Amino acid sequence: MRSIERTLLGWIFGALALGSLLVAFATYLVTLDEMNEVFDADLKNIAQAVAAYHHAGHGPHEASPVALPERKDVSDDSEVVTLTWTPAGERVFASDPRVGVPFSMQEGLRRTRVGEEEWIVYTVVRDDGVAQAAQRQSARQEMAGESAAKVFPPLIGLTLVVGGLLVFGLRRGLHPLDLAAQDVAERSVHSLDPIRVEETPRELSPLVRSINDLLARLGQALGVQRRFLADAAHELRTPLTALRLQLQLLERSRNEPERREAMADLSQGIERSQRLVEQLLQVARAEPDAELQQVEDVDLSALVRAMVAAQSVQAEQLSLDLGAQVDTPVRVRGSAAQLSALIGNLLDNALRYTPAGGVIDVSTAMQGDRRPVLRVRDTGPGVPPAERSRVFDRFYRGELAPEQARDGGGSGLGLAIVKAIADRHGAEVRLNDAHEAASGLMVEVIFPESKA
Repeated sequence: MRSIERTLLGWIFGALALGSLLVAFATYLVTLDEMNEVFDADLKNIAQAVAAYHHAGHGPHEASPVALPERKDVSDDSEVVTLTWTPAGERVFASDPRVGVPFSMQEGLRRTRVGEEEWIVYTVVRDDGVAQAAQRQSARQEMAGESAAKVFPPLIGLTLVVGGLLVFGLRRGLHPLDLAAQDVAERSVHSLDPIRVEETPRELSPLVRSINDLLARLGQALGVQRRFLADAAHELRTPLTALRLQLQLLERSRNEPERREAMADLSQGIERSQRLVEQLLQVARAEPDAELQQVEDVDLSALVRAMVAAQSVQAEQLSLDLGAQVDTPVRVRGSAAQLSALIGNLLDNALRYTPAGGVIDVSTAMQGDRRPVLRVRDTGPGVPPAERSRVFDRFYRGELAPEQARDGGGSGLGLAIVKAIADRHGAEVRLNDAHEAASGLMVEVIFPESKA
């Protein structure tokens, strides 16, 4: 597992080591430049002094030549070699004859190679001869290197000291992160209180706020689940109790007519219980935190046509005029299974609350040629405007719903499922009056703008 502390320390120590090398190298270059300036001036002074000495007649010359000194010692790299020449280029004197500095009539400083070494030579030209002072380039480089080497150990020591202080400071600085991690580890599903932001460093505040937001969303989701389970348990208790009573009536029936009546009631109770369980499963699948499976381009018109055809037999048995207006394909992006559940719940509500002889129309269209719209109109009692904001709550049933519904009213989950599925698809659900009839309800599901 990657460690932030080790990564930071690695980069910091690497930067300090690189900085030390750069400082040592800069010291070397600066020292070499200063040495070149000083030694160049020394070479000039020595060459001029030798030329003046020779011009005054104190040095060797053609009239009184002297033997060149014989040297068998090991020459010092920093030694300055002096030479004098006649104007014709004949060497008169050399402080170290082993060094073959070439003759030159060019006044001033120049660099030349003598054997395999590079030398710096200053030449002074006079009428009576030439004087030269020469020094090895490597001597200056060695002295500059020695100066840089003397600077390097203190830099290493400074790097270690600064690195130690950084390790101490970094660990102290990351200590609040350990405390925050410990605080989060102590949380449970029963203790989702937010972490105190006031005691955390400024750099950790965004992370702590994000964790607090996550804890808040988790607490809200757990609260919704607990309420849902409590409501589901309460709602399931009634149909199960009814099934038990209906089963007892069946067992106590004394003749065939009573038995048939008890069987019909029991069958209807089982059907209602099955419908309630299916809707509870649909609610669970439509939770906002659940993943939207198999997202694809769905032909909403084809779905409406299939769902209306599947419910046409029931509508005919209830003496209802169920029709679909889906002349052109209308495509939306989403889950075909969940959109089918949405349409099915809207049709189920319409079939339950529309009285015999009523009309139910299901249509699809494009609003403004960009937003797909699903509309379900019926000629039932409708929903009072005061209740339209509450009918999307789970298990909510209006005061008149049991009287208006054909079978005593549903479970109060149909529109809650519709709203949850619509939210997951980014759609908006609206409840309006069906203006074409004296009474009724029009449910509009407006989907996001089509990209096609």
